[in-house]
Amino acid sequence: MTQAQSPTAQEPETFADKLLGFTLPSRSARGRVVRLDAVLNDVLAVHDYPAPIQHLLGEALVLGALMGGLLKGEDGQLTMQAQTKAGPVQLLVCDYRGGTMRGYAEFDGAKVEGLGANPALAALFGEGYLAITFETGAGKRYQGIVPLEGDNLSEACENYFVQSEQVPTLIRVASRSSAGGHHAAGVLIQHLADGEEGRERLHVRLDHPDWEHIVALAGTISHEELLDLELSMESIVWRLFHEEDQIRVQPGRELKRGCRCSADYYHSVIARFPADEQDAMRDDEGRIVVDCQFCAQQYVLAI
Repeated sequence: MTQAQSPTAQEPETFADKLLGFTLPSRSARGRVVRLDAVLNDVLAVHDYPAPIQHLLGEALVLGALMGGLLKGEDGQLTMQAQTKAGPVQLLVCDYRGGTMRGYAEFDGAKVEGLGANPALAALFGEGYLAITFETGAGKRYQGIVPLEGDNLSEACENYFVQSEQVPTLIRVASRSSAGGHHAAGVLIQHLADGEEGRERLHVRLDHPDWEHIVALAGTISHEELLDLELSMESIVWRLFHEEDQIRVQPGRELKRGCRCSADYYHSVIARFPADEQDAMRDDEGRIVVDCQFCAQQYVLAI
């Protein structure tokens, strides 16, 4: 896609439950766009979440896809965990691996009840922290931990990239629930000041002229545009950056809900514990039962 070529010439276009990547070579910027429809509804259907948690999980899953989509290869994994001891939400976890996503939240129902449909981050968590872990297919693992600060989870993730990776990052996320189901979408844009991906990040500046230009353009995106199921993600990128010299778009990756739990997996984990510790795990009937909160299933292990 270039300045002279609108997204209507690109087939097929990307609308929902896919991840779209793009770069702006002349501005040393890269981005991702995602919109979740069936994936989000599949995740939320597992538990009877109240409205504030539905909104929070929708935002978290969009963020997981946007950040996980920065990984290369099929084996890389992104895990995001927000945790506190005193807030209405004690734990929020979501992860992304090769297009497969899952998410889960633990919360105090009584405390959440009076918060409204879309409460601020501080109202949900109080004082807490956000841990973001990237695992590459090459076996490398790195993690950053930042305070849960900002009006929403997206701002906390922006802080993570600035503090832990020194990469100027803009993230916008929108979510909506209606009789037709739940929808969430977002865009992530980063500035790599020294150009191509993979090069050392030197002199990264939040006030770099190219980055200020990108922020000014990307900041015009509205929640309505992000959530418009008839507006392709290519069209969103085109609307924001059609005046740039060139926009390079990478085909979207299919997204789906999935959980990696299984009886065999849990059996292999529990089998590593000594016999006395396994005995301590047994219930009154002598069984070892494992609950997977991601998919709300129980596994009775034959150990």
